[in-house]
Amino acid sequence: MSTTTLPRPTHDTGATAFRILAAISFCHLLNDMMQSVVPAVYPILKTSYHLDFSQIGLITASLQITASLLQPLVGLYTDAHPKPYSLAIGMGFTLTGLILLSSAPTYLAILIAVALVGVGSAVFHPESSRIARLASGGQHGLAQSLFQVGGNAGSATGPLLAAFIVLPKGQHSIAWFSIAALLAILILTRVGSWYKTHHPPTAKRTAPQRHSTLSPRKVAISMSILIALIFSKYIYLASFSAYYIFYLIDKFHVSVQNAQIHLFLFLGAAAVGTFAGGPIGDRIGRKYVIWCSILGVLPFTLLLPHANLFWTSILTIVIGLVIASAFSAILVYAQELVPGRVGAISGVFFGLAFGVAGIGAAMLGRIADATSITFVYQICAYLPAIGLLTAFLPNLESPKKQKL
Repeated sequence: MSTTTLPRPTHDTGATAFRILAAISFCHLLNDMMQSVVPAVYPILKTSYHLDFSQIGLITASLQITASLLQPLVGLYTDAHPKPYSLAIGMGFTLTGLILLSSAPTYLAILIAVALVGVGSAVFHPESSRIARLASGGQHGLAQSLFQVGGNAGSATGPLLAAFIVLPKGQHSIAWFSIAALLAILILTRVGSWYKTHHPPTAKRTAPQRHSTLSPRKVAISMSILIALIFSKYIYLASFSAYYIFYLIDKFHVSVQNAQIHLFLFLGAAAVGTFAGGPIGDRIGRKYVIWCSILGVLPFTLLLPHANLFWTSILTIVIGLVIASAFSAILVYAQELVPGRVGAISGVFFGLAFGVAGIGAAMLGRIADATSITFVYQICAYLPAIGLLTAFLPNLESPKKQKL
């Protein structure tokens, strides 16, 4: 690693600390790349351990639910008791989980291994989201998008690396990804030093507040709508992360490697969409980004189950671009609803994303076993219609921004 010093701390309204944002985004890439290896090796696990779709769904549930249950608790705790080096410690859990997964002797060992990876994500996401906001210089949407795009790029890269490393060489080659975990630990230790200087543990805490122009009832209704939107987005995305490979193999009889490449295209498009969502939300308002992202993808999801392989590829790229732009806007919108609780809000929404995805994957696996994998995509196509609820969200931006 370079020995150059990290940038001086910046306040929320000061200059944006792009080197810190780049470091956090890169570690997000590494974290989500390692995490995405788990569903990418499902074909190997399914064959080696003689698993059905319900058991595959439980693997995803172990990963996602572990992360979802712990993330809000991590966020609440670190709001009151900042732990500058918690990110590096959390990455140690991911490292342990990957090593165990590479040589798991039983199905139970697989569940424990992916749960450890989930614990690592539970620590990483709320704390790194907090650091992204601290380093934003007031450009909260841009900062969250830069942070999120690293995760999406990692999610896209994981299946591609699995296709060309793990699939040819077998389950034991998963251990090679532990090198990425070690690199992330080194970088996050440096970031922790910056965080310790910028936000010392003895800093004065402020009581939680709500957006100044909204009543508690309106805040609660708005948060409920955001949760419903997360439900729509992440159950649909769970159908891709857990079963898109099997869908392509079943419907179009492509090879596993070919299917992995198609998954990479979808996740790569999602990374581009994520990057665009935050800055656009900073400029025109987050509510409009949420509108276009969730509801705007509906025509394409309805067409997908009826398309041939060529148009399936095109539609999945469009779906990835559009639907991925929502999360940064939703997260920053929620943080503005409840100021002063960045860690808790980040933990709740990242936790919801993981939890909904885990429960959705398990549920969709049972549906696939009872019907067919194609039927899963037929019913999931209607989920973006929940985006209609966006109409009931208040406008939080200033009048000047709303006119843009």
